[in-house]
Amino acid sequence: MSGARTKQVADLRETDSVCPFGTADTVYADTPASLFGAADSFNGLTGGSPVAAIMAELDAVSSRGYGQFCGLVRAVEVVGERWAPLIIRDLLVSPKTVVELQAGNPRIPADLLVTRLRELERAGVVRRGSLDGVVRYEMTEYGAELDDIILSFGRWGARMLDRPRPQEILTTDSLIMSMRATFRSAAAAGLRVTYQLAVGPTVVGLRICDGVLSAGAGPLPGADLAFEPGPMLKGLLTGDVDPVTAVEDGSVLCHGDPALLGLFVQLFQLRAPAQAA
Repeated sequence: MSGARTKQVADLRETDSVCPFGTADTVYADTPASLFGAADSFNGLTGGSPVAAIMAELDAVSSRGYGQFCGLVRAVEVVGERWAPLIIRDLLVSPKTVVELQAGNPRIPADLLVTRLRELERAGVVRRGSLDGVVRYEMTEYGAELDDIILSFGRWGARMLDRPRPQEILTTDSLIMSMRATFRSAAAAGLRVTYQLAVGPTVVGLRICDGVLSAGAGPLPGADLAFEPGPMLKGLLTGDVDPVTAVEDGSVLCHGDPALLGLFVQLFQLRAPAQAA
């Protein structure tokens, strides 16, 4: 990574400023350059000024846009960029530092992560805050409206999953969101039950209380059922794998009352894709 890009990452991790261009220039960030004329002549500033950089960025966005005045287009321009949906997915689970986001998405280049975060911040989807000197990103109220959308999109895509491709990993946040996406709150009305779910090294705890699911990272001591479904998880969710048979033949390892696995498949379900006629 170049020295300039390394400094850019360091600045984002260590500062709390909302806009890298400073407060005075931020008011112009969303203003079309055509209202002011050439960027390098605005208020006498030179082409290397912060305002000129903003204008150049706006021109770049316009040139690579879809050319359509449409809500879907605006949404895709913000959340459809490479890695943006996964950053949003992880922040919907919990606020995170840049380092934590990088750890959960190890293949994203650091400078690209910085870029995506700044784009999402400018769009009002995420915000930056500091607690005890540690800078973390979290979803704004506007950004949190994406929760149901991301869950539905992930549920739709999960129907196409088969075996992991080479070098693909299952992250903790991905598993948490998968459990949230497949949870059937109506089926859990009046129930209180806890599960510890382990898929390889990835472990999450699931607490269900009267139709409400709380999912968190890591082991859940004292869970009513701790189980390891391995590659059988999707089959359990779709109903293609019988839980009793899976326990009996050792496909699913259980610690606790194995009958609770039958309850699990009633509470968490993934609709299989419709078969072509």
